[in-house]
Amino acid sequence: MRSLFAFAIATAAFATDFRRDIEFAQAPDRDGKPVSLKLDVSIPGGTGPFPTAIIVHGGGWEAGDKAIEWVQPLFAPLSNAGFVWISINYRLSPQAPYPSMYEDVMTAIRWVRKHAKEYKVDTKRLALIGESAGGHLVALAGTRGRGNTRVAAVVDFYGPHDLVKQVAERDQGDYTAMAKRFFRTAPAPDTEARLREASPIHSVHKGMPPFLFIHGTDDKSVPYNQSPLMCDKMKSVGVACEIITIEGAPHGMSNWEKVPAHQKYKEPMIAWLKKVLR
Repeated sequence: MRSLFAFAIATAAFATDFRRDIEFAQAPDRDGKPVSLKLDVSIPGGTGPFPTAIIVHGGGWEAGDKAIEWVQPLFAPLSNAGFVWISINYRLSPQAPYPSMYEDVMTAIRWVRKHAKEYKVDTKRLALIGESAGGHLVALAGTRGRGNTRVAAVVDFYGPHDLVKQVAERDQGDYTAMAKRFFRTAPAPDTEARLREASPIHSVHKGMPPFLFIHGTDDKSVPYNQSPLMCDKMKSVGVACEIITIEGAPHGMSNWEKVPAHQKYKEPMIAWLKKVLR
């Protein structure tokens, strides 16, 4: 993992105004103790308002943070394209199991809208970008957002969208690992139903924002078919979606940084965002 100092130096090269560790909410952990939720903001030069991306890191819902190397490959492309980007923390399991982390993403969207003028955010051009567990969370937010939690676009990197299918394919139908990681409980008779309820594919509806899925074909953590299945479900109700397939790529865009061919998603991602947020 890169140090925070290295992260700050790298970010400073692209941001006219970079602000770190801004508290956007306090929320309780499973014992009722307050957890400070913080975000980092990078703001381009100029008067704005600018298109904006809220970035949600991965980590299996139990690890990671807003400055983790897993999301750092996004920072320079967004800054160079004139975006405000906001990378957020959220409560992690077991500190606060699902749906805490989903609720924190929705809280962050409301906070960004409330503070839009201060950070030069164009609320009509607000996108979510998430990877892995963060991809799951932004997909949930994209399918369920209404009113002041609705966004204009979602970029979903290798997120699991059907958690029941994820267990069937990756864990051979054994709910033990997912129940412990996600709900912090042992498997129970209602575990499958709870995972189904938490699966974005079952919240797809007409009128939701367009999605861009970015996924590697050699992903052993989240099978590649999770993305086309979600996209097919969206198309079936008339919602636009596209897929950027990274041939031979494993899980994690930080791993893609080691192979030039696996980094070719960056320009198409920015082009897609500019198209749908124009």
